[in-house]
Amino acid sequence: MSSATGNESSFVRRALATVERVGNKLPDPTLLFIALLVVVWVLSWLLSYVDWGVSDPRTGAPLVVVNQLSGEAMVQFFSSMVQTFAHFHPIGVVLVAMLGIGVADHTGFIGSALRAMMSVTAKWLLTPMLILVGIVSHTAADAGYVLVIPLGGIIFYAAGRHPLAGIAAAFAGVSGGFSANFIPSAIDPMLQGISQSGAQILDPDITLNPLNNFFFTASSSLLIIALGWLVTDKIVEPRLQGTAVDENLEDLPSMAPLAENERRGLRAALWSMVIAIALLVASAWPETSPWRGSTGALTELGAPLMGSIVPLIFVLFLLPGVVYGYRAGTVTSARDIIAGMTKAMESMAYYLVIMFFIAQFIFAFAQSNLGVLLAVEGAAALKAAGLPSAMTIVGIILLTGLLNLFIGSASAKWALLAPIFVPMLMELGISPDLAQAAYRVGDSTTNIITPLMPYFPLVVVYCQRYIRSAGIGTLTAMMLPYSLIFLVVWSFYLLAYWGLGVPLGLQSSYTY
Repeated sequence: MSSATGNESSFVRRALATVERVGNKLPDPTLLFIALLVVVWVLSWLLSYVDWGVSDPRTGAPLVVVNQLSGEAMVQFFSSMVQTFAHFHPIGVVLVAMLGIGVADHTGFIGSALRAMMSVTAKWLLTPMLILVGIVSHTAADAGYVLVIPLGGIIFYAAGRHPLAGIAAAFAGVSGGFSANFIPSAIDPMLQGISQSGAQILDPDITLNPLNNFFFTASSSLLIIALGWLVTDKIVEPRLQGTAVDENLEDLPSMAPLAENERRGLRAALWSMVIAIALLVASAWPETSPWRGSTGALTELGAPLMGSIVPLIFVLFLLPGVVYGYRAGTVTSARDIIAGMTKAMESMAYYLVIMFFIAQFIFAFAQSNLGVLLAVEGAAALKAAGLPSAMTIVGIILLTGLLNLFIGSASAKWALLAPIFVPMLMELGISPDLAQAAYRVGDSTTNIITPLMPYFPLVVVYCQRYIRSAGIGTLTAMMLPYSLIFLVVWSFYLLAYWGLGVPLGLQSSYTY
C-alpha cells in the first residue's frame, strides 16, 4: 500500500511539475493578454457571420456576435481605451488599499504585529486560521486579495514555512472558497435577485429569501477549511520544499523577539486601531446612520459602508502605521510616510501594466458577446442532454466552472445562466434555491486557476516577491490541487446535503 501511495504521490508531483513548466513557458502575462485580445478580435469577425438562432437571455433579442474588427467597433475600442483602464475596478481597489498597507509595512507595524502573533500561535494552526480569515474576508468585497493573500506569504515565511504555501492557502480561502462564508455578504442578495428574476419567467409570483443559501454556504466554510488545510500541508507545501526562496529578500520580518521600542510602538498602534474601529461602530450603530443602505441594513448591496470597505482599509492601516512609526522611532518626519506610500506604488508598476491589457481584453470580450454565446450554447447542450436531476446539478456545476475560466464576474455569469437554468430546473421540480447553490459551487472552484481572473496576475506578483522566476505556471500548478479537490468534494457535499434534506438557507426548498 505504501508503494502504491508513493507512486500516486510521485505521479501527482510530476503532473504538477509539468503544469508549472508548460505554464511558465507561456509568454509574459502582458503579452498573453495582448494575444488573447487579438484572438477575440479574429473570432468575433469569423463568428459574426453565423446565425446562431438563439436569444440573448438578458434582452430576449436574437443573439449575434459583434465583429470587433469593424470600423465602428474599433473606433469604440480606441475612444474608450482610457476610460476602460481608469474605471477597471480591481485597479482602484488594489492601489487605494496598498497606500495604507504600504505605510504600515514601511514603518514596521505589520512586521511587528506578525511577530507578536507568531509568538503565541502554533505553527500547525497557521494553515486553517489563514484559510478561515480568507473566507471571512469575502464580507469585505475584494479586500482579501490585497490584504490576506500577501500576508499569508509573510506569515508562513516568518514561521519558517514556505511563503508560497501561505500565499496558496490564503488564495484558496479568499477565491477558491468564494461561496463559503459564515457571514452574509453583498453577493447573497445580488445572486438571489438574479435567481428570482429567472424564476419569475415561469412563476411571476415567486419570491426568494436573500439568504436562501446561507446554511449551505456557512457549513461549506468548514469543508473548505478542512480541504484547504489538507491540500496545503500534504500536497502543496511538501512539493514546494524543493523550490528555494530567493536570497537577500528585503523588508520581510524575522522571528526575532520584539525590542522595547517595537513593543511600545505596537501597543500604541493597536490602541489607535481599536479606537478607530470603535468610532466606526459608534457611527454605524444608529438606525439613522448614513453608513446604512436604503432599507436600513449595513451589509446590503449599495450600502455606503460596503462601498467604503477599501477606503476604510486604507485608513485602518495608515493610522496605526503612522502611530507605530512615531512611537517606535522608525519615522522621523511626514516624508517617511510619503516614502512608504511611494514604495508601495513602485511595487505595483508591473501590475498596472498587466491590468491595462486585461482591461482592454475584458472590454472587447464583453462587447463581442462571445461569453454570452458560450454560456447560452453550453446551457442548451446541457438541457438537451436530458440527464437525471442529480446529474443535471453536477452538469451545472461543471459548466459554471468552465465558464468561470473566461468570465470572472459571479453576477455576470449568473445573469446569463439563471434565465435558462432556473426555469429549466423548475420544470423538473427543482427549486431555484438549489439551482443557485449549484451555481455557487462551480463559480468558486475554478477562480484560482484562470489567468483571466483580474486578481490572478496580482497573486503572481506576490509570488515573485519570494521567487523572482515565478510565473503563471508556478501559481497554476500550486492552485490546481485545490481547484480539483474543491470541485469534486464540494459537488458531492451539495448532493449529500440535498439527499439529507438539510435546509439550504432561510425560507429555502429543494423542490418546486
